[in-house]
Amino acid sequence: MSEYRLFQMVYYLMDKGHTTAPELAEKFEVSIRTIYRDIDILSSAGIPIYTTQGKGGGIFLPENFVLNRSLISEEEQNQILTALQGLRGMDEEKNQALLRKLGNVFQKQTINWIEIDFSEWHPQNEERFQLLQKAIFQKTRLRFYYFSREKPGSDRKVEPLKLIFKAREWYLYAYCCEKQGYRLFKLKRIRQLQQTTETFERSAPEKVLESQKIYTANQQVVKLAFAPELAYHVYENHEQVKETEDGRLLVEEKFPVNESFYRFLLSFGGQVEVLFPDSVRQGMSKKIAQLKTIY
Repeated sequence: MSEYRLFQMVYYLMDKGHTTAPELAEKFEVSIRTIYRDIDILSSAGIPIYTTQGKGGGIFLPENFVLNRSLISEEEQNQILTALQGLRGMDEEKNQALLRKLGNVFQKQTINWIEIDFSEWHPQNEERFQLLQKAIFQKTRLRFYYFSREKPGSDRKVEPLKLIFKAREWYLYAYCCEKQGYRLFKLKRIRQLQQTTETFERSAPEKVLESQKIYTANQQVVKLAFAPELAYHVYENHEQVKETEDGRLLVEEKFPVNESFYRFLLSFGGQVEVLFPDSVRQGMSKKIAQLKTIY
């Protein structure tokens, strides 16, 4: 706790310019003797803190003092600024204000070398994202209508704990009051999102995805041949790609062969062919036959 107080004292002095021992003692709820002992510790650590007696005296830091290697190394300063610079879509105005403030503290200009934006183009999605963020910080329950694989749709009340970005998708990790358990909810399947006034005390684990089971049910090796026009999709989503003499792109890997997989294949129309196995080829034939009964 004393280490944290020392760090807080330095920031307080940087913000205030100068202070007094009684003022610091009251702020940090310690004795004046402890404050003077802390000043000695900071001075011995290389922080140029000094005191003066008499009228207008007190405890000071040099006017041009900045945090340096005595507290945060050069590399750590750059890491902090770079991490903040990469955040977008999460209260942009406050984030930029903090970035400028820390840049001034470190007396550094941020290098504008990266831009990351986790928000989506549609403004409605950004509003939903901000509502979720607010509920997590305020620890208030949410209500929404959710479409899962098992049910067409159902009402849920949850305790939101963490937003997770995985495999190009956003998920809400929350405790579901109806299911009495922790769940991952894909944001795109959430509708009629509302924040309630009900609060909760539950906290999120430090690592969520490590405890989640990897979906491996009904996975099969499938060999696909994509038309050259789909090169943008193939190279964006697959690592191992072979090109045939006629320009088609071959992909051979494990897929979860289910209804979603067949819908995925049908979305490409005649620009993808299943080469292996025969069971998946036959499954595609059945799906195409079903479509013919409609059209």
